Amino acid sequence: MAESNIGQKIWSMANTLRDDGIGKSDYLEQLTYLLFVKMADEYSRPPYNRNIGIPDGSRKIKDENGNEVQETDCRWDTLKSKSGSELFTHYEKVLKTLSGQIGTLQQIYTGAQNKISNPAQLARIINMVDSENWSSMSSDVKGDIYEDLLEKIAADTKSGAGQYFTPRALINTMVKCIRPEPGKTVADPAAGSGGFLLAVKTYIEHEYGTRLDRKLKEFLKFQTFRGWEIVQSTYRLCLMNLFLHNISDFDGMPPITRADSLLTDPGDRFDYILTNPPFGKKSSMTFTNEEGEQEQEDLVYNRQDFWVSTSNKQLNFVQHIHTILKATGSAAVVVPDNVLFEGGAGETVRKKLLETTDLHTILRLPTGIFYAQGVKANVIFFDNRVAAPSHQTKEVWIYDYRTGIHHTLKQKPLRENDLDDFVTCYNPENRHVRKETYSVDNPDGRWRKFTYDDIVSRDKTSLDITWIKSGDSTDDYTLAELLDLIKEKSAAIVTAVSNLEELIGEVDE
Repeated sequence: MAESNIGQKIWSMANTLRDDGIGKSDYLEQLTYLLFVKMADEYSRPPYNRNIGIPDGSRKIKDENGNEVQETDCRWDTLKSKSGSELFTHYEKVLKTLSGQIGTLQQIYTGAQNKISNPAQLARIINMVDSENWSSMSSDVKGDIYEDLLEKIAADTKSGAGQYFTPRALINTMVKCIRPEPGKTVADPAAGSGGFLLAVKTYIEHEYGTRLDRKLKEFLKFQTFRGWEIVQSTYRLCLMNLFLHNISDFDGMPPITRADSLLTDPGDRFDYILTNPPFGKKSSMTFTNEEGEQEQEDLVYNRQDFWVSTSNKQLNFVQHIHTILKATGSAAVVVPDNVLFEGGAGETVRKKLLETTDLHTILRLPTGIFYAQGVKANVIFFDNRVAAPSHQTKEVWIYDYRTGIHHTLKQKPLRENDLDDFVTCYNPENRHVRKETYSVDNPDGRWRKFTYDDIVSRDKTSLDITWIKSGDSTDDYTLAELLDLIKEKSAAIVTAVSNLEELIGEVDE
């Protein structure tokens, strides 16, 4: 069956389950559990004949009470032979058994639960998965099906999954500018569903093609990628997404670690880092006080490798990225506006970046491209440098793709070709040869250069720079765009009021 038909069939099942009160994110999670068992079954048969490690019920194990019991048979044929309440009971045993295995199996099934309450619906999903031969599909096909599901679920704002999803047009543009090479390492400390890592793999395969020998292909599959994701359900989807795109394998430890990447320096250093850390200004932790009530307090990471201690999550991510980047490494990072203008810790981080790295490019992004509404963000591009007596950044080039630009998620989403002019200006082939489009005669040129002295002479060393006069008029918007804009402004006002209330509360204390 064609890829589009398979994807359509899987998605129609999501809509059917929604009528039974099963959310699309829960459906994708259950699909992931079942798909992995089905593929493991296929790879255990000819012509592969691989021992994936799926328990077949042939051995005795100790249960939680120390009694000797027969291990659950987790093979696909056993699962699909059940029905009704027997299917439910067996499926829950399968999930629990697989969570006790090692490697990728354990990582995918840790904490796994059956969220489907109707045995008939579970049987329908099993039959749908069973009707396809997944191992015979190319990794591109099955990976694209899964990626498409992730994107559709992210677009379903009720699911809340959009916060882990970066527009693919933006990801691909960042990758094109960084130009990753085979045989080098890539990391994302806030991996989400794995979009940046997959875009790098696609880029390398497309750009290098037949030049990828067996050794480089093995490196691409097993050694190129590393990531961290703190949310269990997102982590699981990321592992499956990478696996379906032929990154890592059934056995061995997966390339993604489930952890708060900011807690510690992992010790490893990487050639490239591409990431979009989660939005939200402060890191916090929840604890129970002496009265038994839950409270939150700001979480400050006390790391010796950080320039400054702060509870600002984005500033901590920037510092962490600087730590794990090789001395010759390159980074492209999505950051909110506050990273560019905030005083105190923000100014310290900006000064240190300008001194220790070549912070050569900033892309100012428009609102309306992220699922979190009203977000004002940028992409900062910097190359790490070995220690030197003088500042490493000589000039910062800024492309303003915000002023006068209107995007909405549904009516006018960001497309990759919308950023073609930025890529041309960036000049990835040789970024040291660039030409401004801004001039006295063309004050609305979007590409402008600022020297190091220009930047440090600004209040708080602010990198939040704009020069184009906004010609925004309601006449420039469609009704749908105006409605989206009103929603974005409303969300921004709510956030501002919340921040103000928090500030007033801190002052009162």
